[in-house]
Parts: sequence; C-alpha cells; structure tokens
Amino acid sequence: MQTQSPGRRSDTISMRAAAKLNLSLAVLARRDDGFHEIESLMVPVTLHDTLHVRATDIAGVRLTVRFAGRLAPATGSPVARDVPTDATNLVVRAAQALAAAAGLGLGDGEDSGRPRAAGLDIELVKRIPSGSGLGGGSSDAAAVLLAAAQAWGIDWPRERLGAIGAGIGSDVPVFFAAGAAIAGGRGERIERVAGIPPLWAVIARPVAGLSTAAVYARCRPDPSRRGEAAGLAAMLAAGRFRGALPMMHNALEAAARELCPEVDRLLGDFVRAGAAHPLLTGSGSACFAVMRSAAEARLVAARLAATGWPWVVAVRLWPGGQAAGG
Repeated sequence: MQTQSPGRRSDTISMRAAAKLNLSLAVLARRDDGFHEIESLMVPVTLHDTLHVRATDIAGVRLTVRFAGRLAPATGSPVARDVPTDATNLVVRAAQALAAAAGLGLGDGEDSGRPRAAGLDIELVKRIPSGSGLGGGSSDAAAVLLAAAQAWGIDWPRERLGAIGAGIGSDVPVFFAAGAAIAGGRGERIERVAGIPPLWAVIARPVAGLSTAAVYARCRPDPSRRGEAAGLAAMLAAGRFRGALPMMHNALEAAARELCPEVDRLLGDFVRAGAAHPLLTGSGSACFAVMRSAAEARLVAARLAATGWPWVVAVRLWPGGQAAGG
C-alpha cells in the first residue's frame, strides 16, 4: 500500500499511505481487554496521504501537516482538518515506538555516553479526512514505520514493524498486508486475500465525524457472522459482483446512524444518486458504494456533490497491493 524512494540518512524518503474500505465488518464479541473481536474484509483504495520523512541529528520527532486534494484550503471544504502534530498523532507515536524498540535515543544522549540521538522530520500531506473510518491515521502510522526504519537504517522485516504497529492501533497491521486482507482478533490477525477485482467506489463524508469508541460502545456483537468475510472475498474473486453486494455489511452502521443523523441522510442520498447497497466504512462517518466502472462512479459522485455533500471522491480499489495512485 506504500511506495518509497530509497536514500541515505540525509535523504528524504517519500511514502504513500492508502485509505481503506471495509467491504464487510462483523463485530463478534466483546473482549476482556476492552476491545472487540472483529472480522473484516478490508481493501486499500487509490485515495492516499503522502509522508516525506528525513532522519536528522537533531533529537526528537517533528511533524508538520498540510492539506491537499479535497482537503486543500482552497476547496473551502469544512471537513476534518483537525490533525494534531504532537504525540497524540499516531505518526509521532509510531516513530517514537520504533525508536524505543530499536534502542535509539530521541533525547540528547551525547553527554551521557549513549548513542547519538535519533531525530526525524516528517511532513504529512493529508488527503484522507480524519474521523472517517477510512484508516488514514493507521495507514500513516504504518507508512512512517516503514520510512523511519529505512531512514534510521533499521533492517527489520515487515512482520516485526507490523507488530510494533499493533501496539499503536488496531487497524495499523492491515496496512502491512500490501493488499486486500481479512482482519481478525481486534485487528492484529491478518490474512491476505487474492483475486478481488479492481472495482471502483464512491466515498462521501458529512461534516461531522464520529468517535470510534462511542460507535463501538453502541454496537451489538453477533458471533453468527463469523466466516462471512471469507465468503464475500470468494464471491468477489469469482466475479459474482451482483451476488456479492448483499453480503457487504457493517455491524457498526446502526450505531453510527443513531449517533450521527447525517450518516443516515447520506446513505439515503447514495441510493437516490443511483448507488446500490451503500455502506458505512469502519466506524464512520464516511460512507461508500462499490461500482463496476469509473463512469458509474464518477456519475454517482457528481450527483452526490450536487446535493451539497462537502467531501466526495471517486476512487479505485487496489486489492492486489499496487501503490495508491501509482
């Protein structure tokens, strides 16, 4: 899901971080650790953030954020520009966690005999709105783990970096799958999925975002849905798009509709715009509908935008792991 440009310590490494759609999301049980056991078929799409990462000898992790695409200030969109640049951002936490795991100091250690301090400058170009269920923060964290490891000369396999990511956020490990995958457990158990065609989708988001914790708190687990993600993946791989549509579901959708009336209205507008079987993605508030062709996706996107929704995009699914936008 990410592409990078290799380089030396002084070079900038650029990485694309793809958004994802949950083509299915079952909540199977509440866990003793406070999380929920899920089963979800997730597929990356061509909507992506970009990270520019450079190792420095100045101690600490420094993050700057700018907005592009439909989030660019010039668009006038009121959607989701509340992205922090401190340690509450998963990008900063991911870099700090990698440094700690690798035994690198992020403070000035020259006087104490420790190795020279590790530093990292990160520029994050945001196109994926936050609070949307599109996995932007988690994808950014996965991308910075890959980029920072290269920048700092840490030669670790993706599985080890993914394990660090699992400690940061439940959705982070799936972005190391480099393609479509079924996520289980609280999101850390990843099974690659092959054969899903590169379909199209329209994604739209209301102004209001949603709290993941609040949405999960209202959902009702249903263990009977175990195994449905694999069935959906097989149906799509067999080219049975019409039969696959009714198998797409999101157990969090009812809760999201209750918490955010705009989600309910947006899903209705998808249908009125000609989309079949629109869904919430993740914990929302973004919604989407999958389509066979670019022409159909662009038509539905134009109709939704004309009704006044502030953030609408037509994207392609990249289930085989091609770089977003590449």
